[in-house]
Amino acid sequence: MGSSEAAYAGRGVHKAAVEELARRIFDGTYDEGATLDLPLLMEELDVSQTVLREAIKVLMAKGLVDARQKRGTFVRPRTDWNLFDADVLRWKLAAGAPDCFFSDLLELRRSIEPAAAALAAVRATEQDLAALDAALTAMAASDSDPMPHVRADASFHLALLTASHNLFFAQMYRVIIPALVERDRAVHKGDFEHPHAVHRAVVDQVRAGNPDGAQRAVLDLLDMAQRDHP
Repeated sequence: MGSSEAAYAGRGVHKAAVEELARRIFDGTYDEGATLDLPLLMEELDVSQTVLREAIKVLMAKGLVDARQKRGTFVRPRTDWNLFDADVLRWKLAAGAPDCFFSDLLELRRSIEPAAAALAAVRATEQDLAALDAALTAMAASDSDPMPHVRADASFHLALLTASHNLFFAQMYRVIIPALVERDRAVHKGDFEHPHAVHRAVVDQVRAGNPDGAQRAVLDLLDMAQRDHP
């Protein structure tokens, strides 16, 4: 499961126009407040007015652009971009997220995952525990190859959020997992502490039905994540 999991589902020239406009926004070609020259874009992208208009509607729905009379179509401030949208997150990661992005992500995870683990300790089913165990097994076997570890780590955190049986926590995978995958890829380019044991501690506490212990174990896991990617 990677950051391209929820790629925009349009087709053909429509999808290509959305992706190209998004790339230009996220790489800074069009900065905040920049007005888009629509006739020029039609020529550059070799699309009709209808296709361009529909592509802009997609980006408007995601908080990236807006349109006003006399001003035209313009890029909205970054603070308005919807980072909970899977495509916006994917585009941001593809453009190269700054370190502060991962710091913000870690703060989000500290707010969500310990609470999810505490709920999992009370609510996890045998199926949930089997999914956590499978992720641990894959993680343990990933010593010499980083990409299987990245996938196993993503599977573990998805399983943990799901085991909370809280619909809102479970939906946070849309933000946490793609960003976690990107962070793991960066970590695996250098030295890192193998995380199997600290993940195993989380599962042990969940299986024991210990909400406080599960919460503390996840905080220990996140402390290690911060050491690996300060």
